[in-house]
Amino acid sequence: MAFLEKVLKKSDSIDIEDFLNNLDVEDETLYEDADAYVKPVSLNTPEDVNVVLNEAKAGNVVLLNIGGLNKRNVLKLKELITQIRTGVEQINGDIARISQDRVLVTPSKVKIVKSKEQ
Repeated sequence: MAFLEKVLKKSDSIDIEDFLNNLDVEDETLYEDADAYVKPVSLNTPEDVNVVLNEAKAGNVVLLNIGGLNKRNVLKLKELITQIRTGVEQINGDIARISQDRVLVTPSKVKIVKSKEQ
């Protein structure tokens, strides 16, 4: 009976942050049979704009980290996001902010539903 109690007992010592942080600790080899990838990119320099646009043109979804630049230089962030938005519109992609520090950029034929939570 003690064994069964241990198995069924809910553990109170779960470190959810550690669990969530280790979700992506897997083999990072690219899968050849994938049609598209979701790629994380940090936006820090003007060169990163080209990286984002090239990934979107290649059909990949970009999870853009704007947190660092948002804290350091809001005017530069606005300038770079405007460049990304213009480039994404030219390829018929989409862009939307999904959190305080993240922006989602999608290629053509992938649209983001931009409704507010109710």
